[in-house]
Amino acid sequence: MSFFVLLLVKMDVPAKGNILGRFISARYILAVLGSIGMAIVYGLKVNLSVAMVGMLNHTAIKMNEGKPDHGSHNNTLAEVDCEPVTSSAHAKEADGPFTWSTEIQGIILSCYFWGYFVSQIPGARIAELFSAKWVMFFSVSINVVCTLLTPVMAQAHHAAVVVMRIGEGIGGGVTFPAMHVLLSKWAPPAERSVMAALVYAGTSLGTVISMLMAGVLTANLGWESVFYVMGGLSCIWCVLWVLLVQDSPQQQALISKEERDLIVTSLGGKADDHDHKKLPVPWKSVLTSGPFLAILVAHACSNWGWYMLLIELPFYMKQVLKFNMAENAVATALPFLSLWFFSLGLSKTLDWLRGKSYITTTTARKIGTLFASVVPATCLLVLCYVGCNRGAAVAFTAIGVTAIGGMFCGFLSNHIDIAPNFAGTLMAMTNTVATIPGIVVPIFVGVLTHGNQTISAWRVIFFVTIGLYLIEIVVYTLFGSGEQQPWNQVQQTKEDQPEEKL
Repeated sequence: MSFFVLLLVKMDVPAKGNILGRFISARYILAVLGSIGMAIVYGLKVNLSVAMVGMLNHTAIKMNEGKPDHGSHNNTLAEVDCEPVTSSAHAKEADGPFTWSTEIQGIILSCYFWGYFVSQIPGARIAELFSAKWVMFFSVSINVVCTLLTPVMAQAHHAAVVVMRIGEGIGGGVTFPAMHVLLSKWAPPAERSVMAALVYAGTSLGTVISMLMAGVLTANLGWESVFYVMGGLSCIWCVLWVLLVQDSPQQQALISKEERDLIVTSLGGKADDHDHKKLPVPWKSVLTSGPFLAILVAHACSNWGWYMLLIELPFYMKQVLKFNMAENAVATALPFLSLWFFSLGLSKTLDWLRGKSYITTTTARKIGTLFASVVPATCLLVLCYVGCNRGAAVAFTAIGVTAIGGMFCGFLSNHIDIAPNFAGTLMAMTNTVATIPGIVVPIFVGVLTHGNQTISAWRVIFFVTIGLYLIEIVVYTLFGSGEQQPWNQVQQTKEDQPEEKL
């Protein structure tokens, strides 16, 4: 919390204007609340995975599906390469009220992406044409409502839970586009990296906090408390967001004149310009733009590695390295924290180097992207050959996950550089494509490890991921750019707009 306070306190603003604007930076109020909002959305996304352990009647489900105890089941599937940790004990799973089959469980956990997929581009256009503030408010509030209703819906029917998860996915899909639109209007170019990293690193904090909090609540207060407590606490954010955030500095009353002038002039605007520009997207120019396509490729390839390291790697530790649940939880959760610190440190360093004109925006974006691709690829290569060395596996996993934080000040901020007028739509387009790995990766891993939970099977998985990282490195290094593209200035060539639209 003290770190956030230091970010909010503004040392260079004279004591003029409104009381809040004298001491607090309005742009960092936006960034911190945006970060907390992203943490809420991602936290409410993953809490069901933890709570479901307490929701399911595991004994009845195994009897219904005719499955033996998983201890003997694993031994008959395949010969694993590593011996289990002798000190670990298999904890008996507590039984809950629901007898959902494994197929139903899979549908409930995956249907989030159905809503996530369809909402991004419409949400981005609404944010650009009308209000990104209210799109972001909708995103969090629908997640809060669906979370609070989940216990009641679960008692009614599993199909009702599916509806709730789709609703959460619809809300989650518009978070990145909405925040991109807000950052394009609030972040001075010299601070764009650090503000973007602060906002989007909230996703990792929200994930780890939610996983730990949901586990504690499920164990001590029951699975229902996960949804009521986390959903209830998130309501506080909704109130603060409505009161303290506006779409642009020109619309914000709680800001000093000096800060408003600093932001607006640095972005090439006028402090007294309150017009909300409604520009048509130059689709043809976007889809044939090398810098945009480089971001698209980088985002898709990076997300494959993201899902592999953050979601599937714990299964590798459990299946192959034979970690118990407690060890796996610690090994999975801690790198999220180091990722958060690394992303903020790297983004601040790159912004400082840009401010001193030591590097260009293009170089800064490529450095951040290289950290987020070269380091994880190298760590996965090492994992292929460390065998059963659990200490080395945990260490290199932590390094790889930490370095992924470079994407926040790398390609993930690049949409705003090349086209601030359409930053939300560009983010929606790349993030929609980058959602596909989230669906494909679990299927891909499941097929390759079915009956073959060995190091050799996981080597194939790791090498495919390394190959995609290499594609990202080559494409983004060659074609990535931090320069604003000519097609961003649609309003200056109105006569060409009909030809620009598909």
